[in-house]
Amino acid sequence: MTPVTAPDPFSLNPRHLRALSAIIARGSMSAAAEAVGLSQPALTQGIAKLEQRLGTKLFERHADGMRATEEGQVLAGRNDAAIAHLSGAVRGGGRGFARPELLMTGTQLRAFLALADAGGFARAAAATGLSQPALHRAVRELEQICGLALVERRGRGVALTPRGLRLARGVRLARAEIGAAIVEIMGDVAEGAGSLTIGAMPLSRALIVPRAIARLTAEQPGVRIDVVEGSWRELIDPLLDGVLDLTIGALRDTAPAGLEQEPLLVDQLVVVGRAGHPLAATAAPSLEDIARYPWIVGQSGTPLRAQWQALFAGRAAPAAPIDCGSVMVIREVLRQSDFLTLLSPAQIALETEAGVLAPIGPPLHQGNRTIGISTRAGWRPTPAQARFLTLLRDAANTFGN
Repeated sequence: MTPVTAPDPFSLNPRHLRALSAIIARGSMSAAAEAVGLSQPALTQGIAKLEQRLGTKLFERHADGMRATEEGQVLAGRNDAAIAHLSGAVRGGGRGFARPELLMTGTQLRAFLALADAGGFARAAAATGLSQPALHRAVRELEQICGLALVERRGRGVALTPRGLRLARGVRLARAEIGAAIVEIMGDVAEGAGSLTIGAMPLSRALIVPRAIARLTAEQPGVRIDVVEGSWRELIDPLLDGVLDLTIGALRDTAPAGLEQEPLLVDQLVVVGRAGHPLAATAAPSLEDIARYPWIVGQSGTPLRAQWQALFAGRAAPAAPIDCGSVMVIREVLRQSDFLTLLSPAQIALETEAGVLAPIGPPLHQGNRTIGISTRAGWRPTPAQARFLTLLRDAANTFGN
């Protein structure tokens, strides 16, 4: 079957999408049309356009009324979730309409998100193909609907207000929900359908994620996978914004607000230095031994930093002039100096085999991190995303084997 292009989520008419649940609840097009403020012919035509864009039937007509197909149920459920994200973003707002989330158009949402991403009207216009006057008009209309100031001038440019930032997150999450519905409905028929965007922290990049990706692409050759590398701090906001589907890496002791954490494995840490380090030949160096050398430590607030602090608790900590979350940078500094650091053996497996880096002493009994998956609270994965989660769990179960 020749792939077709999956539609952009904001190109689907929000008013027609909002009518889906009304049709399901009332069982007829005429009753739903009255509920959403459209004429029956207009709603009928709107649903037909949605079906044409998605290449599937959303409703079946029976003697006792309209019944949603499986695809119609999926789209209605995802759209209800999208509306909830928008509603939460404008809740407690200004003097706009009572339910502004029900009045927003696809053009307004697309324009506002382009402005949020680009940081200026000129760049947003270039990214979307819309004119600057059209972008200005769409954003002003959105401000009027919400009764909120979403954008403010700063010098020669513009920036989102705090309420604008909150709405931008809600719009991104709404787009992610509609996008997930499109993927579920169109499946392998649509080019680009079946996608996954992963935030990968250092340890997960070393072993767990590659194993899971290799298996998923073998099973589903058409799936699109984007891997975004970074530290927890760099990945947390994109995850909450819906830009990332999930992250894999060291978990926090308590899940941050809006996130859910699933432990996969406990990683035991080891002191690491260059292969020719003065302590490399010592079977079990003492804390006094390793405290005589300078250290590279994880950034403040990270589990790795906490483990380093726990290692030297109750005694004077060694000099630690370098805070770094980049394993690539850490490896190079270690290679050219007598610095020490804490890492997982899996993170230096290739360097150890090549004789570049070496563990200094045995693994630390008290030094470990819980590695796992972080997702947004209430996130509902698509089939491809759910399969990837299963493969991640499988990869974690075979970790070190």
